[in-house]
Amino acid sequence: MAMIRDGGRQVQKVVKVSFNEGRGPSGYEIRIASGVLDSLPTALAEDVPAHRYAVVADSNVRALYGDRVLSLLRDAGLTADLFSFPAGESSKTRREWARLSDELVNAGLGRDAAVLALGGGVTGDLAGFVASTYLRGLPLVQLPTSLLAMIDSSVGGKTGVDTKAGKNLIGTFHQPALVLADPQTLSTLPAPEVRSGLAEAVKHGAIADAGYFGWIAGASEPLLCLDSAATAQLIARSVEIKAAVVGADEYEGGLRKTLNFGHTIGHAVEALSKFELLHGESIAIGMVVEATIGEAIGTTRAGTADQLRDTLGRCGLPTHVPADFAPEAILDLTRVDKKARAGRVEYSLLEEIGVSSRGTGKYGMLVANEVVMSALEENRIV
Repeated sequence: MAMIRDGGRQVQKVVKVSFNEGRGPSGYEIRIASGVLDSLPTALAEDVPAHRYAVVADSNVRALYGDRVLSLLRDAGLTADLFSFPAGESSKTRREWARLSDELVNAGLGRDAAVLALGGGVTGDLAGFVASTYLRGLPLVQLPTSLLAMIDSSVGGKTGVDTKAGKNLIGTFHQPALVLADPQTLSTLPAPEVRSGLAEAVKHGAIADAGYFGWIAGASEPLLCLDSAATAQLIARSVEIKAAVVGADEYEGGLRKTLNFGHTIGHAVEALSKFELLHGESIAIGMVVEATIGEAIGTTRAGTADQLRDTLGRCGLPTHVPADFAPEAILDLTRVDKKARAGRVEYSLLEEIGVSSRGTGKYGMLVANEVVMSALEENRIV
């Protein structure tokens, strides 16, 4: 287990997500601070008042934090119930969504309730999908307990479930009303999950901030140990980057596509592994392959894939396609990716570290199958 070490004094960092498109709420806050989870009752009373609160957590997080959160809420005079599901990506299904929705119905929750997603990325996606569809939509509060969820999946409003055909193929955009990210909860996070979260931070630097990318490479050792000061800086900067992108393009019509860098190949690799590879591990491989694709077609500066290999390697992440993963099988899986258009696969690529390519003007680019196959072969373990 990776443990947080003692560090400097923690102060609350507040990042505001403000929307430019005007199709929904004006925005919300992401509050980042050690111990911020203890402020949950006050935050709910002020920002997300409800008659009842449905806390949704997987079986692992329920054992770690379920009783604590329920006690916090009930001791403050709030009515709360806990709903759980088996931990793991295999629970992110329509079946589990239906079961949880039925449990809310059976518990008598009305439209004056709110859903609290307590856990990692799977919980945020699944509970968010329940919140977005139950009684045509309930307020959602994200309480991320994994590094990946804190810096990425809890921000931006994407919810959904997987199908046999692919990852996140059924879902909604449903922005949270509030996000509370408490780095203290990372003390129970297994080391592989820490590394998985770092992959998304590397992606944020790669698409938007070369200085941040370089800082992660230099700070990889304390980050892997969850040094409190380094971790707080990482969470804050990644959230700032994602909040700015999401605020400018809530529904992924252009700029938000940059957040998909590494994910077209990465999701295919993740699915082919039957989710034995963690999300961040798969995205790490995807970023290197997609940088190689970009270099091959002249979009990405030469040497970018090597820079990614170096930084991801420092973070303990894989950078090559497993030897038993056939490139043809990966290519086939990209065709059912939710970013495909008219049966053709769209990639979000880099110009260089810190700068995303605009592609055809919408930050997406169609790439010939032969180029993708060559990049997969080049980055495959021999």
